[in-house]
Formats: sequence, structure tokens, C-alpha cells
Amino acid sequence: MAGTLGLSALAAAALAACGGGSDGAGVAGSPGNFDTPPAAPSGPISPEQAARFLHQAQFSSSDDEIAQVRAKGYEGWLTAQMAQPPTQAAWDWLIAGGYNGTGANVLDNDAYADYMVWYQLMQSSDAMRKRVALALSEIMVVSTTLIEGESCSFAMAAYWDLLNRNAFGNFRKLLGEITLNPAMGIFLNTLGNQKEDAATGRQPDENYGREVMQLFTIGLIQLNMDGTPRLGANGRPLETYGQDDVSNLARVFTGYVLDPTGHVKGTKPERYRNPMIVKAAQHSTLDVTFLGTTIAGSTPPQQKLDKALDTLFNHPNTAPFIGRQLIQRLVTSAPSPAYVGRVAAAFANNGAGVRGDLAAVIKAILLDPEARRDPAQAPATWGKLREPMIRCVQWARTFGAAPKNGAPWMIEDLSDPSEGLGQSPLRSPSVFNFFRPGYVPPNTALDATGQSAPEFQLTNETTVAGYINYMEGAIGDGMDADKGTKIWVQSYTREMALVNDPKALVNRLNLLLAAGQLSSATLATITNAIATIGTGSAYGRKTRIWSAILLVMSCPEYLVQK
Repeated sequence: MAGTLGLSALAAAALAACGGGSDGAGVAGSPGNFDTPPAAPSGPISPEQAARFLHQAQFSSSDDEIAQVRAKGYEGWLTAQMAQPPTQAAWDWLIAGGYNGTGANVLDNDAYADYMVWYQLMQSSDAMRKRVALALSEIMVVSTTLIEGESCSFAMAAYWDLLNRNAFGNFRKLLGEITLNPAMGIFLNTLGNQKEDAATGRQPDENYGREVMQLFTIGLIQLNMDGTPRLGANGRPLETYGQDDVSNLARVFTGYVLDPTGHVKGTKPERYRNPMIVKAAQHSTLDVTFLGTTIAGSTPPQQKLDKALDTLFNHPNTAPFIGRQLIQRLVTSAPSPAYVGRVAAAFANNGAGVRGDLAAVIKAILLDPEARRDPAQAPATWGKLREPMIRCVQWARTFGAAPKNGAPWMIEDLSDPSEGLGQSPLRSPSVFNFFRPGYVPPNTALDATGQSAPEFQLTNETTVAGYINYMEGAIGDGMDADKGTKIWVQSYTREMALVNDPKALVNRLNLLLAAGQLSSATLATITNAIATIGTGSAYGRKTRIWSAILLVMSCPEYLVQK
């Protein structure tokens, strides 16, 4: 079939994906080491180019958005989007919905976090900010599934708001805020972490100290600026830190408790939004030595924290480590080292001497010639598998899904692979996200070269079938929501205008959903299939529209974002 449809290696893997496997080398398997950037297309931006850009920068591409990109240009559109302030805060959305009340709306119901984040992703006008915040949530992970107790949904809302506030800000500020965020404190045990006690043998909990290095800033291996591993005399990658670094750094994160300022139990859960504060009696006063930095134990806790985070922020690994992961989330699973290097350079210096400017980093990712070149000129292994939750959000935004009959917005956890999408936002099964950055799908063409394709860690027989089954129901009948409600598309108005022209209908869906990247063979297959569905009745016309959308959203050339 791959030969018949002319599928790329990634698309063929998407079609043949099966479960299992292990992490690979990641950067070591990255293809296409460009000495100079590939040539980006010149001339006016086509509708297909604009749609492709929008699929990388946010979730979807409407007719109006395509027109905006074509009129403003890529950089002009990005600048305008980044200038928009965040829309309604998640915290405020929960308050407005009465989820801080009593009775049926109890504070410890974690489903309210699902309602909130699905609403934000599918309805908020600042879609680009939400897309970057979602990418950050898959790097600096906190999971609703593992946050329990009073006000868990509000704790997650404060975390999500933090990511949105900082999406185009400075990485150092983001790192500081995430460290003191109560949801993160609960998730990685900073909250209530106590200093050493010789009498009992107690030592500070090392969870956050380890993960802030391993996952949030510098990673496990020393990197060159282009993300490739630095090698020792024995030819093996050099480690970035050891156990002593973890044990010492853990002392910095002791003594933190919730700040009760403004908190009223049952109505104002402010202690889950306020940054954590230090309880001096529980804070370690031992010296801290890690990564070549020594901090005297007598240093005030806030200064100690600042110095520790500054050390991580300024580490040479941080720019390529974070830059590469953001490229993976937005553009391609295995960026060339040169692409990583250009993005890391923007992290190191935004052009005005500022390090960590995320707006500059995101622009560097999306405007890079490697991202903007004609995908037909890219290696067959270039691109990324679309995440199931992002496909669902794209459908909702593209066609205007909303609650049926004015019901509240109540989409729940869709992590169940047999009845849902196999993925749900802010519902990672662990701090390691839904998938590892270096995951290599086994028994595929990618496995032969060791190329990373992270999203395939979610992909197996159950999730492939589950996604198609779920979307079939959603496209036609709406997404099942809590309390028997539905999130649905009332009428596919523009598509219905083309219902009697199958070729025009499929071409429109190809542009909006796949940026015009379906092959002629695939377009013909879908067009011929839906042409067999009669349109003599209202149900027949609807079925032709629903079937066309489902077939486009199920084919490998759509599933792989190029």
C-alpha cells in the first residue's frame, strides 16, 4: 500500500503502527544535517502554505485565518498573535462556572480541570498561545490524573494559567514560577518537602531536584549547541549530572508550604494559586554544591532558589535541550542538528542580548527555512505524527463545535484508548509525558535508522482503532460530554454547499485539514468513496460530509503533519 499511495516513511509507519518498543538515541538519529538552511519557497504565500504554517503555529486553519497569514506574512501574523493578551484565565472560567461552590460542584472533582482545558483549547481566540502552552505542558509536566485532594481542578487551572502567561515570555521566569506552583509542588513532592534530620535519617525528597534537571532544563547528556551529544575520550556521551548533584540540589527545594493568603475553604481556593512560600524551620541550611556551583547554606531561601535556577537557566545544555523539544512539539520529530542549532542560538540571544526569550524561540522555530520549505523537498522521514488530542481540537475549531442546545461545556477525560482518544490534555500518565522525546517506533523504517518519532509511543492497534471510532461518533453525532450533554457541529454549512460536488468537497477538506498534502491517489480514493453515498435525503447529504471528514482525518497523509 505504501508504494501505491506514495507514502513517506512516517506516513507508512502511521499506517502500519503497532505497540511496544523502547527509547532511542534521539539526536543521534536525526537526519539531514544541513550546513546551510534549505531554501524556503519565495513569492506570495499560497493557501496551502498558509494552512500548513497555521497547523504548526496553532491547531487549525479557517478560511479567514488563511487569508490573514497570506495578507500579513508569516512574521507579521506571529507578531500580531504574540501581542494578544491571554483570554479568560482558566481559574476565572472555573469561578464563573460555579465550580468553587458546594453540593454538586465539589472542589475536589478533577473532571472540572478537563472541562476547563478542553474549553480553552477548542474555544479560546488566542489559539497560538494555547498551542505553545500545551507544548510546554508536555515538557514541564503536571498531570490532573495524579493531583488529588481539595481544589485539584483549581490547582491545575493555576498551572495552566501559568503556562499561558509565560508562553511568549522569558524561560527563566517560567522556570521560577513553575518551581513554586502548588500543582507542581504536589506532583513532584516539593510541597511539604522537609530538610534532613540526622536523628531519624530523613533526607530531602529528591524528586523535583532530579526532574528539574532531567526534564525541565538540561537533560541527561551533555549537548553541543546543535543538540548532538558531547562525547568523552571513550567515544560515549558525557553525563550532565550525578547523584551528588541531585542530593545537593534537593536541599534548595525544602521547607515549601502553601501560602494561605486570601484562601477561604469552599469558596476561594487561593492557596492553590499563590506561589508556595518557605517555612524556615523545615528548610535545609546545609551548603549546596551542584553542577560546579556552590551556595552557602546560610543564604536566604529565595536567594538560594534564584541562584540554583540561574545555574540551570544559564547551563549550555538548556538552549538546545528545550529548543529541540519545542521543535518536536510544533514542527518535526527529528529536526536536523543545524535547525536545532539555529533555534538554540535564538534562545541564547534574541538579537538584543536577552537569553531565554520564548517569543524569539517560537519565531525561530516557525520561521526557520527548514520549517517553511516545501515539504515535498524534505526527506521522507521529516515531519511529525499528529497527537490524537490535537486532531480532535483541530476538528472542533475547523468546524465550530460547541455544546448542543446551549448546555455547559463538559468534555471529560478522553484517555481511555478503547472509548476515547487514548490521550487527554493535562492527563499525562507520568512526569515523562505521554511519550519520550527520543522514542523510536520499533519494527518500522524509522527503527532501522534510530530516528525518534515520539508520538508513536501512543500508537498501537487499540489507539488507532479507538481514535477512528471516537471521531466517527464525534463528527456525526457530537462528542459525548458529562451529564449526557454533547459537543457537536450543528451544521457543516460551507461543506454542505459542496455536497453535490465530491471532488470540490474533498479538495476543501484537504486544504483545511491537511494543508493540501493528500496525494492525488488518496484524493481520488476518498472522492470515489463518498460519491457512492446518495444525497437525495438530508441524512444522505450529512453522511457524505461526515464520511469525507472522517476519511481525511484517518488517512496516513493527514495523520503525519509535514
